[in-house]
Amino acid sequence: MNDTRTRPSAENAQIADMLRETATLLETQGANPFRVNAYRNAAAEIVQMPGSVRSVFDEKGMEGLVQLPRVGRGIASAIAEMLVTGRWSQLERLRGTVDAVKLFQSVPGIGPGLAESIHDELHLDTLEALELAAHDGTLERVTGIGPRRASAVRAALATMLRRTRVRPPAALRPAHGPQAAALLYVDREYREKARAGKLPTIAPRRFNPDGKSWLPVLHAKHDGWHFTALYSNTARAHQLGKVRDWVVIYFYDDDHAEGQHTVVTETRGPLAGMRVVRGREADCKAHYAAAA
Repeated sequence: MNDTRTRPSAENAQIADMLRETATLLETQGANPFRVNAYRNAAAEIVQMPGSVRSVFDEKGMEGLVQLPRVGRGIASAIAEMLVTGRWSQLERLRGTVDAVKLFQSVPGIGPGLAESIHDELHLDTLEALELAAHDGTLERVTGIGPRRASAVRAALATMLRRTRVRPPAALRPAHGPQAAALLYVDREYREKARAGKLPTIAPRRFNPDGKSWLPVLHAKHDGWHFTALYSNTARAHQLGKVRDWVVIYFYDDDHAEGQHTVVTETRGPLAGMRVVRGREADCKAHYAAAA
């Protein structure tokens, strides 16, 4: 999609098609109708534009996209990702075709084995989530990544993501994300509805040789945050028999500050047997204490 020979109208149409496909998938998966319509309205605007979306982005950056009619900050961020990388992680997630291991290999200094370890141990599947992990120290928990390599990854990602950034990394840190109580609420809602067979399912690409549609997906909104929850479909989750215990929750707000967390059943310590948000154990302990 970055080929300069692509006619502007064709590229606009391709972006609009991706927005419409996302709207259709969200609608099928029971997402908020207002969110569905927002993507469809933006697609209609992009198709009828007299000029090129790329020229707007090249001349005015993210703010130029935000100023387009019916294109808010969140959709502008999505369009920027399409223009810069030729892909859209959210759409791939909705399709069940995300390949985080291959994506992470595009970062200088990360080879196939390390990419697999990052994905399986940290449950990440976007460059933005990888960047956050590189900034908050989480990435250094992965074997083979020390301070020097983490610093190199931060520098590489800063270059790769600079044009699509809406907010600086500090604004995406967990302290500025959803409260632990909201994440635990979404986790409970997801697991209850998944067990009851009340959620639509998608067919993930990884660890699904028969192409079955088995992975439940929940879209919800709480406390001003939009959430998407799915069971963890990583190699480690399958190896440990934790696929239906580990729940990955993606979130973003109306300004498109985004991130993800994994909720698991704690196996040791004072919270053993309870659901906790990895990296937010102290917040979960305080939440349970207040509830008691």
